[in-house]
Parts: sequence; structure tokens; C-alpha cells
Amino acid sequence: MKIIRDSSHLSGDAAKLAQWIKEARHIVFFGGAGVSTESGVPDFRSEKGLYQAVEAYGYPPETILSRSFFLQHPEVFFKYYFEQILYPDALPNRAHTALAELESRGLDVTVVTQNIDGLHQLGGSKAVIELHGTVHENYCVRCGERYDLGFILAAQGAIPKCLKCHGTVRPDVVLYEEPLKGEVIQAAAEAVDQADLLIVGGTSLVVYPAAGLVRGYSGGRLVLVNKSTTPLDNKADLVIQDNVAVVLDDVAALCFVEE
Repeated sequence: MKIIRDSSHLSGDAAKLAQWIKEARHIVFFGGAGVSTESGVPDFRSEKGLYQAVEAYGYPPETILSRSFFLQHPEVFFKYYFEQILYPDALPNRAHTALAELESRGLDVTVVTQNIDGLHQLGGSKAVIELHGTVHENYCVRCGERYDLGFILAAQGAIPKCLKCHGTVRPDVVLYEEPLKGEVIQAAAEAVDQADLLIVGGTSLVVYPAAGLVRGYSGGRLVLVNKSTTPLDNKADLVIQDNVAVVLDDVAALCFVEE
């Protein structure tokens, strides 16, 4: 079954990207916070997020979400985490569903995401590499017992304690001052290395080491989709300064529109 959509408004850039997608053998989509903001998940690194964190919690978000702060001030950490990081009612947006649609249609699409919300999987993508972990997985720092997101939500912002040993249960996400997991960064690097089309969306490419995966790419066409400029705009084969959800939805429409 072919998908028929109104494509009269689609730009030449979207048409070019759609053609490149159809020509590609291995596609990697590398996404950042801008992919999730359309789903109502705010970017804590934004000016508003910085102001809100300092005003309400007394510290900037990068400090609160650091390993040392988690160890020294777990009460503040979990209060902030519960109130500002967890958005359990968020739903996938057009970026998530467009990527899942491309994959479901038989294209080789791997998603490498800096986000921790699990929306790519909820949207239907199967090949997802989560560089910074996920809020849906949590573990006891003492005995290693695993817990789901529901367990953390039930704590209502208090410090969640393990049911087996009463140790602190922390999210299995990469905090500031912590390295990315070796096997995860290796899987992402291999996916990017094998790609002949790398689409980067919703990220300003300033967070390392993740951004280094894009900076080192030389395997084929590089496309940047972001509302603002990035340090790699001059390296890209195509730059689209627009909403990533709108662009990907448009591109998916062109990929599968009935001739």
C-alpha cells in the first residue's frame, strides 16, 4: 500500500533529501533535544531551562545532573529529575513516526539519539542507539537490581530505594562527569562509519563526545536539519534550517507519495 499525502507545499530541499534517502543503502539519523521538543519535552540546556533550574533549585542543570551532585545532594537531584526531566505522558511526534515509517518500509535506518525519553521506540523505530541511556531503565547502585520507569515515578521525586537492599535506585542515564558506555559509543561509531547518508537533526552539535561522531564522518552525504546554525554547516552537503519534525514528515511524504 502506497501512502498518498498532499505534497504541494514541499520544498526543493525536502525533495532532494527524499531522493538521497531512496538512493542510500545505510542511513543514520543522529538526533538531539530538538527532536523531542515537538513532543513537549523541553531542552533543559535552553536559556529558559537554565533560568528555571537556578531559580527553583539553586543550581544550573549541568550541575544538578552531574555524578558528584547526585552523590552529594540526592534529594535535590531526584526532585529536579522528577519535575524537569521525566515526561511520561509525552507522545512521539512527526519526526519519530517518519523515521519509523522509513524503517518499516524496508529502508536501512539506524537512529542514534542523545535523548533519553524513549520516544523513538514508542514511535516504532527498532534500530535505536541511545548514547546517553534511557529513563525507562534504572538500577540499584548497591546490588544492581533493575527497575522500570514506573518505579521511579512512584517515588514522586523522593529518593527511590531498592526493594531488595534499600540502596538508592538511579536512572541508567549518563550524567555529567560520567563517560559514555564503551559498547554504546562503539555501536554508534560503527553505524555512522557504515552510513552513506547521515542526517543530523535537532541538535546544535556542541555536546561532546557525541558530536564528535558527526565531526568525524566522511562516509557519504551529510545533511543537517536544525532551526539554528551549527559548527558543521560548512561541511554539510545540505543544510535545512527548519523544524526537524516538519522536515522529516515532509521527506517521508515524498519518499512514499504515489506517482
